[in-house]
Amino acid sequence: MKKGFDNKLYIEKQTKHIKERIQQFEGKLYLEFGGKLFDDHHASRVLPGFDVNGKIRLLQEFKDQAEIIVCINANDIEKNKVRADIGITYDMECFRLIDKLREMGLYINSVVITQYSNQSSTDKFRKKLAARGINSYLHYPIAGYPANVDLIVSDEGYGKNDYVETTRPLVVITAPGPCSGKLATCLSQLYHEYKRGINAGYAKFETFPIWNIPLKHPVNLAYESATADLKDVNMIDPWHLEAYEKTTVNYNRDIEAFPVVRTILNKIMDGKDIYKSPTDMGVNMAGYAIVDDEAVRAAANQEIIRRFYKARCDQKLGLADQDTVDRCELIMNQVNLSEEDRPVIKVANEKAAEKGVPAIALQLDDGTTVTGRSSELMTAASALILNTLKKLADFPDDLLLLASAVLDPIFNLKKELKYDSATLTLEEVLLALSVCAATSDSAKKALSYIGNLKGCEAHSSCMLTSAEDRFMRSLGINLTCEPKFPGTGIYFN
Repeated sequence: MKKGFDNKLYIEKQTKHIKERIQQFEGKLYLEFGGKLFDDHHASRVLPGFDVNGKIRLLQEFKDQAEIIVCINANDIEKNKVRADIGITYDMECFRLIDKLREMGLYINSVVITQYSNQSSTDKFRKKLAARGINSYLHYPIAGYPANVDLIVSDEGYGKNDYVETTRPLVVITAPGPCSGKLATCLSQLYHEYKRGINAGYAKFETFPIWNIPLKHPVNLAYESATADLKDVNMIDPWHLEAYEKTTVNYNRDIEAFPVVRTILNKIMDGKDIYKSPTDMGVNMAGYAIVDDEAVRAAANQEIIRRFYKARCDQKLGLADQDTVDRCELIMNQVNLSEEDRPVIKVANEKAAEKGVPAIALQLDDGTTVTGRSSELMTAASALILNTLKKLADFPDDLLLLASAVLDPIFNLKKELKYDSATLTLEEVLLALSVCAATSDSAKKALSYIGNLKGCEAHSSCMLTSAEDRFMRSLGINLTCEPKFPGTGIYFN
């Protein structure tokens, strides 16, 4: 994919801007981190050139100046809320997040548990944190939040929350997912800091929507599509327009919340009116690092189509409603996109119709399309990846990369253990190819091209199992699927 975003320039500008914001507040800033800290694949898809771990690279620039507080909502612990993209609960994601941050050399201060009201599962979670040497603090529900500002900014509001002692100039507030209480944690900490005579400030770091590109730019519309289930809508920031006569982009929740947030900040800071708009609160410099607008528009258009297909598949699984699908389709229509703008869709569906079995099509960087179909031996995804690796290695179609001496024991073991299907999955086929690579030069050469799959577009004529779907995505393939089960039954995992 053509590069459209300069990640090095982005890190330089972002680092400089955050340092300036720290100085604006006399050397102490609470920075609310929105979106994903790790593996921000949405950003890398719509901004080709964006490092999926760019936010962590950025934080490493502040390694000696920053400490991190992780927030989690007690109600999410109680409900065993799951992070859909990796399939683990929010409490377990807290541990994973802390481990990954520590691996990057970053300092973890503690975990703040918000909305605590004596949930038993939260008490157990705190014991797990303590056993692992992690400090935890409690924040409580506040009656009338967020409208009752006088109560919120008082000893009976934020004052009841535990105070987290911090020592570094930059305090990053992050979370395993949305609605974890990051903003409330920042404001609560500011209240306690000012009660102690310590000057500090607040800012928000959210990549999307990008405030200094057009409202209907495909990159911003792709964000709307990605959050269609949350009913987020990008809007012109009216507060910024009124204050500066400049047009900037924000989204409805921040715009709607701004009057209350501004009032709370004003009350905490003894009348200081530091921000005139929600855009003012942000520190995002991503828009300044777009170096090829045409490339990012093309990438974002593909993401808009992908989100439409994901919404349809989620609806088929009962994970999304018709309104989400309709919102994604409306966004497609706003940029005049259709299935024809994603060529792999037609190829995959025609292959499936021709053979009468599930099929997948993949487009390589040079525009070449490769297909794979399911058989008694292997799934469509398995066949596709083997065919693609053979194409990249310039091998003939009829070359057998997998030795029967390796395949047969796997196939027979699955039959012996009475698996639902003895058909070899993508993961099993790639493991078999790895084994064959030890003795076969052809298998070794084919396997060496596995990295070339990253960023390729693919479409399946039916939905994949969750395991194969995750494995395709782990290869970096941008996959869409028809909202159909592979068979005639209603059971599908």
